[in-house]
Amino acid sequence: MKGIYFDGKKAVYREDLPKPERKPSQSLIRVVMADICSTDREILKGYRPDFKGIMGHEFIGEVLESGQEELVGKLVAGELNEGCGDCIYCRTGREKHCLSRRTIGMSRDGCFAEYMALSTHLLHPLPEGLEPELAIFTEPLAAALEIVKQVRPDPSLNAAVIGDGRLGFMIAQVLSLTGIDLTVIGKHPEKLKLFEPFAKTVLMDTYLEGDGYRSLKGEECFEYVVDAAGNPSGIRLAMSLVRRMGTIILKSTYAGSTDIDLSFFAVNEVTLVGSRCGPFAPALKLLKEGRLRFPPVELYALSEYERAFASRAFKSGFRM
Repeated sequence: MKGIYFDGKKAVYREDLPKPERKPSQSLIRVVMADICSTDREILKGYRPDFKGIMGHEFIGEVLESGQEELVGKLVAGELNEGCGDCIYCRTGREKHCLSRRTIGMSRDGCFAEYMALSTHLLHPLPEGLEPELAIFTEPLAAALEIVKQVRPDPSLNAAVIGDGRLGFMIAQVLSLTGIDLTVIGKHPEKLKLFEPFAKTVLMDTYLEGDGYRSLKGEECFEYVVDAAGNPSGIRLAMSLVRRMGTIILKSTYAGSTDIDLSFFAVNEVTLVGSRCGPFAPALKLLKEGRLRFPPVELYALSEYERAFASRAFKSGFRM
């Protein structure tokens, strides 16, 4: 089987990987399309130092074998986290926090290969008429929807999204559907143009002062600040932007760590919300209804993985 294997230090294209065999609780999937996420790039930088295996977690595939016969032949999107099914987290709808969970492309084989096996209950059939080129955004869009599920932002207030990348683009579109006064802060003028139909845009340099970020008055700040920068600078900027008693939603994951003053959150009564994976069903519904717009995905063969990872397109990935 062809696939992209992470050997603990680098990604390697291989043609000798074993085709997976499904367990009774799993389905065998032929991967049709898979996308590269920022997390995949962070793995190459050391984000998951103990991981060795097939990379990737965003995919659309065709079910070849399954205990649920109605799924066979269907195109599906799949969630990332396989829990044990028995612990307190799995029993209370928090499978993604199972202490023994296995996450595709991060702690078990992922989707950058011709085939994969995944627990059947994690699969979501695509709505009729939804093309894979759009459905491939299901997983990151679900992650964006997790924000409104967790925080329930008041649309009469204002919000800022830090980061003009792919995840920031989805988060901003989701927040814009609430009618909130939205500002997107980024480093790249050409990327920020994509946000202009539904948000105000500001260059990050606007907030720089010396070696840090300048102090802002309350009226200049935001009730909700989403850090989707993907690097340690994001949380520091978020802390300078959020109003007292406001909320910071942390979406960034990256290799390494950062030092922050935790007393800031206590003194200013700022809520810090960690946010990860989200609900697939509403993401598929929004995509089917055409409520959101995304630039096309730049697709490569698996053997062209180096070009795919180096691409500066809005989204790059693989067509099998």
